[in-house]
Amino acid sequence: MNEKPVLVAREGQLVGQRWTIDTETFVIGRGHDCQIVLPERQVSRHHVKILYEDNRYVLYDLGSKNGTHLNGKQVDGTAVLQDGDEIQIALAVKLVFVGTDATIPLTFEPPVQEGALVIDEAQRAVFIKGKELSPPLSLAQFRLIELLYNSQGAVCSRDQIVGVVWPGTDGLGVSEQAIDALVRRLRDRLAEEDEYNYIVTVRGHGFRLDNEPH
Repeated sequence: MNEKPVLVAREGQLVGQRWTIDTETFVIGRGHDCQIVLPERQVSRHHVKILYEDNRYVLYDLGSKNGTHLNGKQVDGTAVLQDGDEIQIALAVKLVFVGTDATIPLTFEPPVQEGALVIDEAQRAVFIKGKELSPPLSLAQFRLIELLYNSQGAVCSRDQIVGVVWPGTDGLGVSEQAIDALVRRLRDRLAEEDEYNYIVTVRGHGFRLDNEPH
């Protein structure tokens, strides 16, 4: 297992290509001296850089003309990177930040359809009726949908949800309102692609995923 993180191209001419972040200063841009050269007109010569600081990887926008987005939100200066983050360079190229090469996706095709909603754990992606949910879910939202999906319709208790979504907390500081708010946000994100109610509340027990054909 490579302990260095990896960037993987999600779409376009470079789809499937991957680059290991193995230098102290890792620059992405149109210039030939960059670690990743993106020959796109919208990309600045030195567009962004990634630095390893304080045991974490930080994304710096280098004053690019057309901007940088992280998980759909524009980066204003700097942003800390987390496993599964989607970096969009000038709205032209999408790169995924992968913490280790153990989880690098081998393919970027949607997984085999088993229901209207399908998840790809390797990509940390959610597909609804074959269309990928974009921007990606937050880590907490993905952990929740992954738990419900893998439970195959069985009810997941609130304690199960806390253990998976907030590991290591033993539930301390996680209120029922926090769980309900997370479920509500996740429902809203799924409704962007399909208004069907995938997440069913089972009062007094928890939640389950309704992924039957509809």
